[in-house]
Amino acid sequence: MGNINASIQQFILYMVALIFSLSVHESAHAWMSSRFGDDLARSQGRISLNPISHVDPIGTLLFPAIAFFTGAPLIGWAKPTPVNPLRWRNKRVANFWVSAAGAISNFIIAFIAGGIIRVLYTVGVIDEGLGLVNSQSTIANGAVELLIVFFILNVALGVFNLLPIPPLDGSKVLASILPPSFESGIEALERFGFILLFIAVFTGVLGIVFRIVMPIAWALVFIGSRP
Repeated sequence: MGNINASIQQFILYMVALIFSLSVHESAHAWMSSRFGDDLARSQGRISLNPISHVDPIGTLLFPAIAFFTGAPLIGWAKPTPVNPLRWRNKRVANFWVSAAGAISNFIIAFIAGGIIRVLYTVGVIDEGLGLVNSQSTIANGAVELLIVFFILNVALGVFNLLPIPPLDGSKVLASILPPSFESGIEALERFGFILLFIAVFTGVLGIVFRIVMPIAWALVFIGSRP
C-alpha cells in the first residue's frame, strides 16, 4: 500500500509539473507570435497559463500517464498553438523566435527550479541526495520533489523540442537559420517527421541524448557549490 501511495504522489507531482510546463511552453509561442504581429493565438485565448487552454486529453494526460506507470518512453504534447505566418513582420526572424520561445520558456523554468535547489543545498536544507535534512514534513518533502521534477522535466522538454526533427520546434528554428534554398528539403522531411521521431524515441536515441544532457545540467546547478 505504501508503494502505491508513493507512486500516486509522484504521479501527481509529475502531472502538475508537466501540465504547467506545457502551458507555459505553448503560451510562450502565442505571446511571441503576437509580438511579431500575429494575433491569432491571442484571439483564441492561448496567451494564458490556464491549463484548459492548452491541455490535450490524449497527448497531455493519457500518454504521459501510460508512460509513467509502464515505464514506456514518454510521448506527449499539448494543443498546438495556432499561428498565421502571413501576419508576421520579418518572417524568418519571427519564425526563429516564435519556434524557439517554447524551449526558452522551459529552460527559464529549469533555471529557476535549479537555482532554488542550489540555494537549498548551499544553506544545508537539502543533502547530496537532494533530500531534506532532518525533516519529516510531508509538505516540505513534496515541495523539494516537485522542484526536482520541474528541473528535470523542463531541461528535457527544452532539449527535446530543439531537436531538428519535424514537427518539433527545432526543425523550424533550423529552417529559419539555413538559407532559403534549404526550405524545400526541410518541407520534404516533414512528411516523414513523425516516423523519424518515433524511431528516435523507441530505438533509444533520445535516451542517449538525455543521458548526456542531464548530468551536465545537474553539474551546472552545483558548480562551485560547497563540498
